[in-house]
Amino acid sequence: MRHLTILGATGSIGLNTLDVVRRHPDRFSVYALTANASVGEMTNLCLEFRPRVAVMADKSAADELTNALSSETDIEVRGGSDALCDVAEASGADTIMAAIVGSAGLPPTLAAVRAGKRVLLANKEALVMSGQLFMDAVVESGAELLPIDSEHNAIFQCLPPATARDARASGVRRILLTASGGPFRTYSAEAMRHVSPQQACAHPNWSMGQKISVDSATLMNKGLEMIEACWLFNTQPSAIEVHVHPESIIHSMVEYLDGSVLAQLGSPDMRTPIANGLAWPERIEAGVAPLDLFALGKFHFERPDLIRFPCLRLAAEAFEAGGTAPAVLNAANEEAVAAFLAGNLCFSDIAVIIEKTLAAVDVVPADDFDTIFAKDRQARLFALKQIEQGVA
Repeated sequence: MRHLTILGATGSIGLNTLDVVRRHPDRFSVYALTANASVGEMTNLCLEFRPRVAVMADKSAADELTNALSSETDIEVRGGSDALCDVAEASGADTIMAAIVGSAGLPPTLAAVRAGKRVLLANKEALVMSGQLFMDAVVESGAELLPIDSEHNAIFQCLPPATARDARASGVRRILLTASGGPFRTYSAEAMRHVSPQQACAHPNWSMGQKISVDSATLMNKGLEMIEACWLFNTQPSAIEVHVHPESIIHSMVEYLDGSVLAQLGSPDMRTPIANGLAWPERIEAGVAPLDLFALGKFHFERPDLIRFPCLRLAAEAFEAGGTAPAVLNAANEEAVAAFLAGNLCFSDIAVIIEKTLAAVDVVPADDFDTIFAKDRQARLFALKQIEQGVA
């Protein structure tokens, strides 16, 4: 029996995780659930899964949840960001699903790593912001880090288990990272200037949250995934090639020195990588529909257009710059995406804000987490000022 804490229980990954858990009550129990402010959803999840602890990052939401669960005296409700870290490292759980979106997910995910947990990593920003420090913490604590993003989980499945943390030691020539291309794959640059948040969030294949949907539409999501893959599999951007694959059936591929190419295929359903991480090294039923290759008929591949989708280029440049540059990239992107979703920024100007911020905020060695968070704050302030002033 594995005992789970789910960081970000009311988001897409959290809900899909609970759906897999629901199918296997003999294998998994829920120790803790966390959310930001979705009291109604959290109340229902608590009543169904009966966690020992429920945490709301928003303290006022925690008060509301306490009232909603007043008759459930066996569920302890806590509030605030410190409570997220406390529950991530608590001894009551051995497995942590790290699914809090954005930089807010780094502190509790790091707490879980330092406590030596099995960490199912669905928060790519943790590695983007603090790659070397994060991976050093994994080694020092003996934590078991399993990637849950569909692309990284696919790569993981295509690598020999004994050397999955080192692509070069596995005899890998290239990692072929697939991308759907998002909803604007065929749009002109001019057409993309006029798209709405609703259009950007309408992903053609995947059901995801708003922020990651916009990142997919700009291809920033693929840029962040490229950085994450470098840290997870000990490689460089030069050894990673992005292939736009509109069908989203091949989730990624690994090319070996002998010419072999291994691919992981499956329906575009996050329950597959989630089940893989939960039960690793076993396989369990996840509720995913069987893949019908006859119905699909053909697969298509395209090179990404870095002119129309510059965020992929910016991510590669930030990784090459090293130090705190990826943290700055991520912070600027989070603020620009939030402004776009609020109707305060043109879709095409997301990349402009990121590029301006990268040019303005100096890069220093990412030697400690205080430095990383300081640069994160500096980048956000600069990005917000540029958004307020308007993009020239």
